[in-house]
Amino acid sequence: MQLIRGHYNLRPEHHGCVATIGNFDGVHLGHVAVLERLAEKSREFGLPATVITFEPTPLEYFMGDNAPARLTRFREKYELLRDHGLDRMFCLTFDANLAHMPASEFIDRVLVQGLGIRYLVVGDDFRFGRDRAGDFDTLTAAGQRHGFEVVNMHTYVAHDGRVSSTRVRQALAGNDLQLAAHLLGRHYSVRGKVVHGDKRGRTIGFPTANVLLRRKVCPVSGVYAVDIPCLGDQPVQGVANVGKRPTVGGTRVQLEVHLFDYEGSLYGREVEVRFLHHIRPERKFDSFDALKQQILTDCDAAKAWFETPM
Repeated sequence: MQLIRGHYNLRPEHHGCVATIGNFDGVHLGHVAVLERLAEKSREFGLPATVITFEPTPLEYFMGDNAPARLTRFREKYELLRDHGLDRMFCLTFDANLAHMPASEFIDRVLVQGLGIRYLVVGDDFRFGRDRAGDFDTLTAAGQRHGFEVVNMHTYVAHDGRVSSTRVRQALAGNDLQLAAHLLGRHYSVRGKVVHGDKRGRTIGFPTANVLLRRKVCPVSGVYAVDIPCLGDQPVQGVANVGKRPTVGGTRVQLEVHLFDYEGSLYGREVEVRFLHHIRPERKFDSFDALKQQILTDCDAAKAWFETPM
């Protein structure tokens, strides 16, 4: 999948496509329904399927540090979208210029002159342009003038409610990993590079893989039963902690994974950590001995969960 960063990187060969617009945080089942419609129209029109998205997200631009936790970092989102067979990802920098751009100018500059859109799929709550003045009716009227079709994908409903990134975040915050997995169509996971840490874990008999989070806020917190696929014939099981590690005076959120049956080195590798079951919240312990005892208990709890028939 080709990545195009910024309007200034559009070339004549990018003119003519079918497209959708959105944040696509998490790439959940509602998003997948949109992507499947887009792929169908891409084949019908014989044109590339393009996702138009933003970095940072509009909420991050307007809310700063108070913005909700991302389900997926930019790279994770790119990889998930690529897995759905899209041709292009067009990423616009969401800054003051874009935030204050009138809806009509966005349509003319980006959709018509830049991309030459022939077919556009949007969600039923999509708003855009300065003061969020643009909506489905705005796009429909523009499509009639410029010769592109606009389709409204209605709310995707599953498990007694609307499937949305917000609902996935709420499920994760409530430690309902099963509901989150149903809404996503897969287990919630975090992808990142394994880096060197302070190696305190190995001093108490629990070596950990430190996975770089690269995010201000993480949607999960605490201790989990996890696994990491693609390390062998079967996913490797383990236990993970997401938090600031208060027992050792930590100040930033980290993801540390202790794997049960893996001897190889993971340093420098990109891994995917899948969160399967919440064991407990993070807490501060009075001593390393108390922490070690709790980790033993956590490992037993994770192993017992893995051995429980589903």
